[in-house]
Amino acid sequence: MRTSDRVAAALAMAAVATVALLAGGCSPEPTTKTPPRPAVEPPPTGGAFDYQITEGYPPADGVRVVARDRRDRPAPGAYSICYVNAFQAQPDELAWWRRNHPDLLLRDEQGSLVIDRDWDEALLDLSTAAKRGRVATVVGGWTDGCASNGFQAVEFDNLDSYSRSGGRLTQEHAADMARLLVRRAHLRGLAAAQKNTVELLDRRSRIGFDFAVVEDCARYRECGAYLDAYPGRVLDVEYRTVDFRRACDTWGERLAVVQRDLAVSTPGDPGYVHRSC
Repeated sequence: MRTSDRVAAALAMAAVATVALLAGGCSPEPTTKTPPRPAVEPPPTGGAFDYQITEGYPPADGVRVVARDRRDRPAPGAYSICYVNAFQAQPDELAWWRRNHPDLLLRDEQGSLVIDRDWDEALLDLSTAAKRGRVATVVGGWTDGCASNGFQAVEFDNLDSYSRSGGRLTQEHAADMARLLVRRAHLRGLAAAQKNTVELLDRRSRIGFDFAVVEDCARYRECGAYLDAYPGRVLDVEYRTVDFRRACDTWGERLAVVQRDLAVSTPGDPGYVHRSC
């Protein structure tokens, strides 16, 4: 074969190889790999649970799981859950919301704030995708702080705020908001708890919850439904002695039950209650 023919053949082979490379979707340029997502660890099964969302204190012997407020520190030696009020504004934070995000506070037709009267908390406005995204940015920053402080999980409280909105918010708004929050938690390696709201159990997979933190499930005959959805991954807080006893007698071997006083006070305070099965 003449030299010119050999050159032509080599060029043709190179062209074929280039076409094959492009067809296969490959790129000769180096690519940056996406960092792996941190592993999410659900709470351990067995052992006692304590709900310390007002102020942390040393857990009793045998307590393996502790929930504390996001402004507190994790409990040393225990699986720690970070409490975040994600769907309503804490009374001591309402001024911050008014100053920085007044349009994210839900209002009625007269322009007045929609308030959860039981706890004097203003509801957040989750009625549009844009507003949910902005609320998720704020709450996501708190979630990042939970992860940075060493918590292993987060519970987003007041998932059921739609039920106190006078029809201005819906279950679908709540589910869409929760999905944004859970995604942020998982990106930071935090497990995410469904907080109450038995009505949203059928959406748990789409939202992405990993376990449940529930209140008064024995009182409202809901423990079985939560256990069916999250076998072995339900943490129950009861506030009345009769309900605590019922929870322990009926479901005590399948879920972690703690009785707390309604104020969730600390040892030494009047009315402090803490009992486990």
